[in-house]
Order: sequence, then structure tokens, then C-alpha cells
Amino acid sequence: MNTKQTAKDLFDKAVSAFVDEQFDKSIQILSKALELDPAHKLAIITRGTAFLKQEKYQEALADFDHAIELDPQHAGTYHKRGLVLEKLGKLEDAIREFDQAIARNPEYGAAYYSRASLHAKLSNTEAATEDMQMVTHLGNRNLESFMNDNNVWHTQQMRVEDAMETELNR
Repeated sequence: MNTKQTAKDLFDKAVSAFVDEQFDKSIQILSKALELDPAHKLAIITRGTAFLKQEKYQEALADFDHAIELDPQHAGTYHKRGLVLEKLGKLEDAIREFDQAIARNPEYGAAYYSRASLHAKLSNTEAATEDMQMVTHLGNRNLESFMNDNNVWHTQQMRVEDAMETELNR
């Protein structure tokens, strides 16, 4: 087994620990995965997120900074870095990170929501309202897309059932 595959296997175990809210265990496993594959971007981001969950903000920032060095276009990393800066009370810096996330992915609803919350805290009512309108718009569009996808599936399922029924009636 090669080191990238082993790192991937470790990453999968770490994610399971993360989902179970075993953040210490997840961090430990992710650190081992990163020893094998230092450029494993998702391992770095996930470890940073685990640090964030544990309120280890400097460690989280270090991981998010590293992830951005590896992939400066990953919107989620800017969003997570913004969440850390918010926790540190650096609200204007956090807003700039959310701006970066949105610039990279204009449909990133979570970044709009986070930015709206900060604008509200800073009494920037108009900006908060605009961001919440975007969150609503994106949510409605995603719901509409989900419903359309399910309708397509439902329609195809009905065709299969009709065909099976026709065959049974012969």
C-alpha cells in the first residue's frame, strides 16, 4: 500500500472520529495522515476544523493558512478562517474572509449567512439584510433544484413501475 493510500485510509478514519465528535482522536489521526501526505488539503482543513471545535484558534488558523497556500481558490477555507477570526473578536477581518469565500464561490450560502450575522452585530443593517436575502434566495433555489431532481426521479420510477405492471398484465 502506498503512502497516499494510507493517508487516505487514515483520513477516512479521522472523519469518522470527527463525525462522532471525538476531536482529539480525529486530530491525532489527521496529523499521522499529514505526516504521510503533507499536501492532503482535506486533511489539513478537517484538522483545522477540529481545532476550531476545540477552541484552539491559533492551531486552526495555522491549518487554514496552510490550506490556502495549497489551494487559494477553496472558498470553504476562507469561510472557516473567518469563523476563527470571529471567535477571536476580529470581526472586520472575519468579514473580509467571508468576502473572500463569496468571491471564490458566489453561491456559498454559509458565507453569506456568517457575514450577515457579523453585519448585524456591527449594526450594518442594510448589509445584513442583503446577505440574508441572498441566503434565502440560495436556499429557495437549492430547494427548487432538489424538488426538480426528486420529481425527475419520481417520474422515472413511475415509468419503471408502469412498465413492470404492463409486463405483469400480459
